[in-house]
Amino acid sequence: MTKAAAALNVTHSAISQQIRGLERRLGTRLVTRTQHGISLTSQGEHLSKGVLEAFAAMAALTETLSNAETMRPILVSATPMFASAFLMPRLSGYMDNNPNIELRIESTIEAVDLKPGGVDLAIRYGTGHWPGLQSQLLLPGCLTVVAARELIGDRTFSDPSDLLDFPLLQEHASVEFDLWLEKVGISPSAKRKVIRLPGNMLLDGIRRGDGIGATVPAFISDELKSGKLVALFDDPIPEIGYYLATLPGTCRPALVHFMRWLSQSTTEYEKTLYRWKTAHLL
Repeated sequence: MTKAAAALNVTHSAISQQIRGLERRLGTRLVTRTQHGISLTSQGEHLSKGVLEAFAAMAALTETLSNAETMRPILVSATPMFASAFLMPRLSGYMDNNPNIELRIESTIEAVDLKPGGVDLAIRYGTGHWPGLQSQLLLPGCLTVVAARELIGDRTFSDPSDLLDFPLLQEHASVEFDLWLEKVGISPSAKRKVIRLPGNMLLDGIRRGDGIGATVPAFISDELKSGKLVALFDDPIPEIGYYLATLPGTCRPALVHFMRWLSQSTTEYEKTLYRWKTAHLL
């Protein structure tokens, strides 16, 4: 009784009251006093054995579930552009330091539903406000109009209308570039050469010099740093960006570790790309 009180951090009398209450509920005596203290009755022995077996089964079940969650791969949903341009180039470093963690990347432009036992992490572009989810900002929004140096040579772009002299590469189902062109005074009816293609192909086309496009600066940071790509115009987008979205509540340790690593994977140079002065076009 004394050990039970200490283990539960209650008084000795509280333990006695609980036992008496249980005896009244069951209609039988569970303990009896002897000259050496307290011992279990036959009914108490029977109940004790059953309760211990039940607790052992509960412990085994929770351990099984815990191990299953530990072994289950981390399932990440991201757009094709984000997966190919930002996530994949960094994953080898992560896996070198975490060889026991298995990752599964689902590449889709659809906003998938997050459910227990399903997608663990959705990397979404937007404001970060999605009902039933919690989110944290990974990359701030910044539309950057870029071109390959091989395409434009030494030409200087002083006005957005100069872009119409070149093919414009745009991602399927994306309207950011269209909205920006309209914002800076280029009418939707203006004559333009537009090629629409998937996000990962868009970046390849920009790098090859197939045309001028708009994207997130972190996706092309190496090319911007080397000068192979040139930023022609930039337009920060307040409150918009790529967010890490998860179900509310406690995330399993492997997912927390992966999200922390991903948040810290942005290089110092990439961070400077979001500190450009607001463009004169704003």
